[in-house]
Amino acid sequence: MNENDPSCLRGEIVEEHIEFTLIELCRITGASSDDFVRWVEEGAFEPRGARMEEWRFSGTCLRRAITAQRLTKDLEVNAPGVALALDLLEQIDALRKRLARHGDRMHRSDAV
Repeated sequence: MNENDPSCLRGEIVEEHIEFTLIELCRITGASSDDFVRWVEEGAFEPRGARMEEWRFSGTCLRRAITAQRLTKDLEVNAPGVALALDLLEQIDALRKRLARHGDRMHRSDAV
């Protein structure tokens, strides 16, 4: 199976309405709270809550947080680089989905 095959599923499904605290995301990802503060300052994450102790992150932030930690730990990317990389990866993902939808339409019109 390849990743463009619709029967191929990867990853974890976390519902958007689920929220994580800063402590929970730190435990799950292995990132420090200082890392998250820097990522928030760079715009990589937009938590709800005025103070750090009140921050809540949506369930959809989990994948992004795991990627941010990998970029930081494995590749030693700094906080501005993490924010940029996350945004670019998100754009690439959106373009792939759009291309896949377009490709599906092309295949359906070929069959007619």
